[in-house]
Amino acid sequence: MWHAFSRTLYYYEYGIITYLFTLSTIYFVLLLLGFFEMMRHRFTYQDTEERKVLEVSPLVPPISILAPAYNEAAAIRESVRAMLRLAYPQFEVIVINDGSKDQTLQLLIEEFHLYRSARYYDQVLPGKPVRAVYESMDPIPLVVIDKENGGKADALNVGINVARYPLVCAVDCDSLMEPDALLRVARPFLEDPERVLAVGGIVRVANGCQTAGGRVLKVDLPRTWIGRCQVVEYLRSFLGGRVAFSAFNALIIVSGAFGLFSKKAVLAVGGYRTTTVGEDMELIVRLHRWARDRKMEYRIVFQPDPVCWTEVPESYKVLKRQRNRWQRGSIETFWLHKDMIGRPKYGMLGLFVFPYSVLFETFGPLVELAGYLLTVIGLCLGIFDLQIVWLFFLAAVLYGMILSVASVILEELSTKRYPKVRNLLLLIVASLIENLGFRQILTAWRALAFFDVLRGDKTWGAMERQGLQTRPGVAPAGSR
Repeated sequence: MWHAFSRTLYYYEYGIITYLFTLSTIYFVLLLLGFFEMMRHRFTYQDTEERKVLEVSPLVPPISILAPAYNEAAAIRESVRAMLRLAYPQFEVIVINDGSKDQTLQLLIEEFHLYRSARYYDQVLPGKPVRAVYESMDPIPLVVIDKENGGKADALNVGINVARYPLVCAVDCDSLMEPDALLRVARPFLEDPERVLAVGGIVRVANGCQTAGGRVLKVDLPRTWIGRCQVVEYLRSFLGGRVAFSAFNALIIVSGAFGLFSKKAVLAVGGYRTTTVGEDMELIVRLHRWARDRKMEYRIVFQPDPVCWTEVPESYKVLKRQRNRWQRGSIETFWLHKDMIGRPKYGMLGLFVFPYSVLFETFGPLVELAGYLLTVIGLCLGIFDLQIVWLFFLAAVLYGMILSVASVILEELSTKRYPKVRNLLLLIVASLIENLGFRQILTAWRALAFFDVLRGDKTWGAMERQGLQTRPGVAPAGSR
């Protein structure tokens, strides 16, 4: 009996080691593909006079920027002023006050001289009741919607109903977009207007950066290691996942913090789903499905140069909520669209990206956590020798370190966003630290998300942001 038990554990351990080596190898290939795609993009789109032309060109499609806001009184004025100053020929900013309990709406009314508007719109997508629509007496393209609380997806659906322009850009109200971000993210729609359905931009960590007036003035790293580890995570996920998948038209997520969509396409698929906490990912998968089912020629694109900066959690309590929600959103999305897995009609999405994401990204935390527990049990019971323990450590930790360091170096070679040598060295150290504790904690949290899905947990979880560093001596936009 004991012999059979030992052999079973032994084979399970080797199965987990093989699984982890396979996952890391696939990720390494994706990193290389992402790097070469980034370099190709960099040399294809050199900054020339093109930007100056685009800023004033009447041919550039107008954009409605949708910014859901819930209890954003601390920074709402500065955020809106920053959005109003974006470099783009024609756009409108639509702030959706989603039943805020603080002074968000009152501050907007006072700061931007808002009045109740009779603006007409069709309620194509369902949403919570709208209490009022406001516009500004000043010559600025600002619309504020005051509605009952319904969550981010519900707020975006209401914003899409009110939007007047053919492209809608979903952003987080507290994110900081670079001045030319709209011009860059809209480029695929200019080049291929008939086929492009959605475009995602890159999201970077703003913690530690100096900001003023809703702009990042000086790029730097977070002061905490938890923040620096997240910088490494963001670099790796965008370079090794989204850039590579976009090259095969199999991108499965456009970040909820910054994404540009064809309004017509979003309306055609029924808008954002309000019954999942991963509404951004689910919408993209549904757009793929809708287009493939109709045998359409289409593209969903990731643009690596339009940058949006966001604040990430620097406390484990808030980070746990965020990662739990992300994992629950992924599980819900894959379950809703499980019949796409392995079907040739969905191209690379159905044959590779979907199976890969389900097998490795979704179930990965459960397998990896089981590997840690099994290794400890096998070692304590004397079933495993040091060779198999070393193999597991190599697959679960050392290979991860190599991938993280490679992500930092390759990303810096392609974009050069962190010019200081000190920043690069700190990120390399963070790449090592990330795999020696930080990753294992996230793995446990993501594994626990499965149980939350089974018990029907739909909570969002407050971010409790700490605020970004404002440069001394520089008054924020909107201050008096």
